[in-house]
Amino acid sequence: MAVATVKEFLSANGVPHIVIKHPLAFTATSVAGAAHIPGKEMAKVVVVNLDRKPVLAVLPADRQVDLERLRLSAGAATAELTHEREFTADFPGCEVGAMPPFGNLYGLDVYVDPHLALDKEIAFNAGTHTELIRMAYQDFERLVKPRLVAM
Repeated sequence: MAVATVKEFLSANGVPHIVIKHPLAFTATSVAGAAHIPGKEMAKVVVVNLDRKPVLAVLPADRQVDLERLRLSAGAATAELTHEREFTADFPGCEVGAMPPFGNLYGLDVYVDPHLALDKEIAFNAGTHTELIRMAYQDFERLVKPRLVAM
């Protein structure tokens, strides 16, 4: 199960975190509401193909990814949303649409909207539609080494 994988990874790296159980929710904004997390601290993960290579675009739940802005910021020639059927197998143990922003656990580069870096904490789906993890953004940045880009 993905939540166990992320928790093990965080524990192995000495990262304090909490797991928050919440009612079933499928969109990042509804997860934030169900878990009583501000939308600006709730990270949503969007799988995007930059130059035909899948990457994770991570942004606050209350924002929409601007593919053209992401493309320009990342220095890519093309940027397209990836259809769920194309990436489901890339996130073993995760429910569709509930993958965590740890691209390093899945061999994917991670691009983070700078708005997420403004808060001390980050919360994100932990592989299910009923659990999320909350931790310090600084620890997330240290472990994942995302690239901050406007999107």
